Amino acid sequence: MSNLATVSCKISEQHNDHVPMTDKQIYVVGPRRLKNELLTYFLERETGAQCQSKEKIRQVPGLDDKNIRLRTQVLWDCLGKDLEMLMANIGSDANNVLTENLVSLFDVDPVLGIEEKSLALGVRGFFYEGDSLELLLKGVHAIFEGEWWVSRRIMAKCIVNRRREGSLGENGFLTRRETEVLTRIAAWETNDEIANKLCISRHTVKTHIHHIFKKINVPSRFQAARWATKNL
Repeated sequence: MSNLATVSCKISEQHNDHVPMTDKQIYVVGPRRLKNELLTYFLERETGAQCQSKEKIRQVPGLDDKNIRLRTQVLWDCLGKDLEMLMANIGSDANNVLTENLVSLFDVDPVLGIEEKSLALGVRGFFYEGDSLELLLKGVHAIFEGEWWVSRRIMAKCIVNRRREGSLGENGFLTRRETEVLTRIAAWETNDEIANKLCISRHTVKTHIHHIFKKINVPSRFQAARWATKNL
């Protein structure tokens, strides 16, 4: 990350097709102030989002239902830390950061194996030691578009384990279509957007959502999105 200022000029030419994220926010969290401020400058320049650096995760403001559409992404530096150390840094007063923001971890040591537990807590993506700035930028865009920035191998492992534990019912708990709708709810898509992407009517979307809420016992889209983040 020491060559941020130099590399950003080259990456700008490669990513000029992305729509500026002027309605979004990015927080870079970690104790290494110089590095994080450089990364904040780079991301603000490349994405157009409002970017800030924070020393601790608990300094990131939580969101409520009214402001959730602002779509805040948190990049959390975990160099030299395992999952237990990361969780110890949150504190009970900041647990909403993981459920109400799009949180990803960067400078992850790939041998730690923290991905599965992190996903269960609400983390949306992972950037590893040695990943390029170009890859980081692609991941940031993907997460803002509702995707998870996780390798297929890790995601497949998580799905298998969840099914063994009964979290993703294979015997009719959630149908395939309901799972697709719930995944798009977790990406904060509207009913019209879901209908268009799945080629179904808006009424059908509403019916699926009604069944989903009943099956997972939640009263709102926000609660459904939190459930999906932890269980899908």
